[in-house]
This record gives sequence, C-alpha cells and structure tokens, in this order.
Amino acid sequence: MVDAEGVPIHPRPDRHPCFARFPEAPGPRDIRFRILVGSAGWSRLPEAVRLRFSKRTRGGQVALYRGKVIETRLSRAGWWLAQLLRPLGTPLPLRQESGVPAMVCVSEDERSGGQIWSRLYGSHDRLPQVIHSVKSFAGPTGLEERIGWGIAMALTVEARADGLVFSSDHYAWYGFGRRWRLPAWATPGQTVVTHRDMGQDSEGRGCFAFDLEVRHPLLGELLHQHAVFADQ
Repeated sequence: MVDAEGVPIHPRPDRHPCFARFPEAPGPRDIRFRILVGSAGWSRLPEAVRLRFSKRTRGGQVALYRGKVIETRLSRAGWWLAQLLRPLGTPLPLRQESGVPAMVCVSEDERSGGQIWSRLYGSHDRLPQVIHSVKSFAGPTGLEERIGWGIAMALTVEARADGLVFSSDHYAWYGFGRRWRLPAWATPGQTVVTHRDMGQDSEGRGCFAFDLEVRHPLLGELLHQHAVFADQ
C-alpha cells in the first residue's frame, strides 16, 4: 500500500527502495528518507526530525549543526581500528575526547545524488579532526555510507517516536565495476547510529542527541560516542 504521493506506507524489507519513481520531490522537500522508513514510520517522527531529514541542500547550500561531544570511548581494539582506517579517510574518532566542540555540515553531492556529511571534532590539545563521508541512496537497503577506497556500509533505517536509528546491515567494496559484499570476518562488526530529538534549547533552537556505537561480536564495544547538537 502507498500514500497519496505514492510512498509505501510500510516498506517491505525484501524489496529494494525504488527512488527512480520519485525523481524530484516538489519544492524544497527531500522525500528519500521518508521512502526508506515508509509514510507510517515517517508520521511517527517528531516534526523537527522530519524537517532535518527532508531538507534539500542544492546550489551550494548547506545545513549546519553545532554542538559538543559529551563523551568518546575507545577500547584498545577500537583505537587500533581507528588508526588502521586512516588511509580510508579517517572515518572514526581517533581520540577519547570529551567536552569538545563539534560541528556537522550536510550538503548535496551533485555527482552521486547523495549527501556529503562533514563532521568536525575539536580537541583540547590538538588540531580538530574532520571526517567526510557520503550518504548514497543506493544498494540493496537503499542507503549506504561511503568512505574512501570504495568502502561502503549498507544501512537500514528505523523510525521511532523520538528519532531515527541507522544500523549496519553489511559492508561492501566497489571495485572493477562491481559491488562486492565483504565477509563478516573482514568487518568491524555492528555499527549503530542514533539521532534522538531533544526538543528546544533556551534559545528556541531544535536540539538532538547523536550516538555512535561500533560493537564487534568477539571484542565487544570498540567505540561509543555521545554528542548533542543544535539546529543553526
């Protein structure tokens, strides 16, 4: 079943999301995340979350979110993983920093049709760390987080009453004109990113919590980061 705009009410997990049927959403809205969670799930989200994830950034426009990293935990294995991934664009926090400023910038990737996410994390005694990735609306789950050297993480998206949960389904490598699914033993395990709405701050700006967790089936928690951001 679909809603009035043709968006599935309850998308089936065994079917690839069909973005081709929605080449252009009317006006400034971006309905791709709505397609991923279905119109029923979308309607459960707080209005502020729907606005953040339907904001279209084109023609040099960006969406900015400023905040603070409350806590970053790295196990010994997690620290080594972060260092080993440096050649791929340093996709993970490198240090256990807490109480440092942070900023997220979202813009449109005109080449792929996805979104460029740039994250800047301050430091108490070093230069800030900048992490770039591209959210591509592709692959079997309909959403991938792509970093350097053709590595991608396929994500599933779940709508909850207070926000969105992005969970890794599998990892893949793009090379030689093909998409190669990586075996589980060659991956860091399960990655979960949570976007939880926190209402408004004292200045009336929308706020949300960002939580990132990477957990290996044998080594346990590798990384946990908790940060809060405000709309700009």
